[in-house]
Amino acid sequence: MILKTFGWSFAVTALGLVAAVLYDGWTAFGLVAILSVLEISLSFDNAVVNAGVLKKMNAFWQKIFLTIGILIAVFGMRLVFPVVIVAISAQIGPIDAVDLALNDKDHYQELVTDAHPAIAAFGGMFLLMIFLDFVFEDRDIKWLGWIERPLAKLGKVDMLSVCIALIVLLVSAMTFATNAHQHGGTHVDKAETVLLSGVAGLITYLIVGGLSGFFENRLEEAEEREHEAEEEAKREGKNISVLKLSGKAAFFMFLYLEVLDASFSFDGVIGAFAVTNDIVLMALGLGIGAMYVRSLTVYLVRQGTLDEYVYLEHGAHYAIGALAVILLVTIQYEIHELITGSIGVLLIAWSFWSSVRRNKAIAAEGGGDSDDRAEVSV
Repeated sequence: MILKTFGWSFAVTALGLVAAVLYDGWTAFGLVAILSVLEISLSFDNAVVNAGVLKKMNAFWQKIFLTIGILIAVFGMRLVFPVVIVAISAQIGPIDAVDLALNDKDHYQELVTDAHPAIAAFGGMFLLMIFLDFVFEDRDIKWLGWIERPLAKLGKVDMLSVCIALIVLLVSAMTFATNAHQHGGTHVDKAETVLLSGVAGLITYLIVGGLSGFFENRLEEAEEREHEAEEEAKREGKNISVLKLSGKAAFFMFLYLEVLDASFSFDGVIGAFAVTNDIVLMALGLGIGAMYVRSLTVYLVRQGTLDEYVYLEHGAHYAIGALAVILLVTIQYEIHELITGSIGVLLIAWSFWSSVRRNKAIAAEGGGDSDDRAEVSV
């Protein structure tokens, strides 16, 4: 089952790591490995959500999502989008960006370094909003309860996450951006650029979130119709099997999943810029991670079990928050990529370890309602 489901992912992983070594030695190997782990971990909750929705769709729409949908979200967002970001921020054509990355790395690095304040502000705001919306939401399962409980109470204040994000952006523009790092070790005032890029990142997040909410509402309507159909079947004494959605309901689910995939892959791409500016290494690392999104989704659908390690989602979002802060700091200061990547990996590993402890505690107590044992002392 594992080999059948993850076989292609394992093969792409091996090929990608070998390509990294051939491309730029063992340092590139380490960076691609870090990017792969981060992308896989950040995509875990995406795969869980995908599987939860996908299992309700009929075989035709499942196949559409796992083929055409994955091509759009995986290769479009994770492989093409990094090139587009560099091209826009450095004000060069996409083909020129790829050509420079492959044939004139020094000049490409200079362009990306000079454009980094804009990339960092845009990505930092987008990632910060994802983190803030997560920690301000009141969740049944809490990982770091001593932090998450008070933050959930604060989250009842409307638009708090937007206000905090704007305050962080303003402070960053007045501090880090006034002495922004450029190639050659020089520093210039990029306050205006950082403000504009940060606002653009915030607007992008709000648009993506709005579209996700729109399609999520359509999904809820489809689920209500499904429930009514099940109740009617029960009253008529018919066999109550899980009804697979098709037609418009499945189409809206497909659109919702595509928007959701785009938003998840977007934070992976933005986070990758905190690890490396090399689009070749980004493509390799994110490409490996993207393959696991499909494999995890298929695995969870086939197994019928979801989210066994309940704190991984928390760990992934804390890693997103850490990357957001790091991106803003790197507007002025250089931070080694291995340090950046290691922070995310450690947070995710910690959340995984906490999940294992929780599962063992539940097993030792004889199972029962897992919500009653949602928190573990960490």
